[in-house]
Amino acid sequence: MSASIHIGVFIPNEAQFLDAATVDVLGTMSKEYLEPHPFPQQIIDMAPKTTISYITSPRNGKDIPMTSGSTLKATHHYGDADVAPGKLNVIVVPGPQPHGRFEKEGLQWLHDHSQVEGVDILSVCTGVLICGEAGILDGKTVSGPKMMQEELQKKYPTAKFTGANQRWARDGNLWSSGGVTNGNDLMAAFARESGRWPRPVAEFGLVITDVGDRKQFYNES
Repeated sequence: MSASIHIGVFIPNEAQFLDAATVDVLGTMSKEYLEPHPFPQQIIDMAPKTTISYITSPRNGKDIPMTSGSTLKATHHYGDADVAPGKLNVIVVPGPQPHGRFEKEGLQWLHDHSQVEGVDILSVCTGVLICGEAGILDGKTVSGPKMMQEELQKKYPTAKFTGANQRWARDGNLWSSGGVTNGNDLMAAFARESGRWPRPVAEFGLVITDVGDRKQFYNES
């Protein structure tokens, strides 16, 4: 179990707001979120301290464009020392527009994090495209958006895409989900299976957010 967790949400260009919002599932499991509320003290005591950083390209400045006319405030650029490889425990990669282009420096930053032992990469929806361009899908079993499976398999032929059947998949330190709110299912599975949260804390957070009941396979709904 982790006494503290540093989560980075990596949005190099822009992203679907619902994709990025999945990180809030993990945020509800933090000591910072639980302490002000009249929740059971034993749950609060077990919860890890959690920092969530929002990381983008320097060209975005502090404003990350999001869908539905919204803007997310960045806390860091990927070149900042506070979020360099070795400084983060978990990286969430929300989905951008499917045909976006990404700076090679940001892709290298993500790739370098993926090579650090103990770092988990969580791809939501089209975030799989960022991961693919960063070269971290090779040989991996990956979910990804259901409607893009054929396109993804052609684009990244060394990966095995299972998103036609699976809401989420795990292969080593790479976790990936299908489209948009399937990211909530991914966060629930990650909280339960990664060992970063005591199970009572994970389950309590999932009760608060009312997610985590859908099965991994679509046909098991």
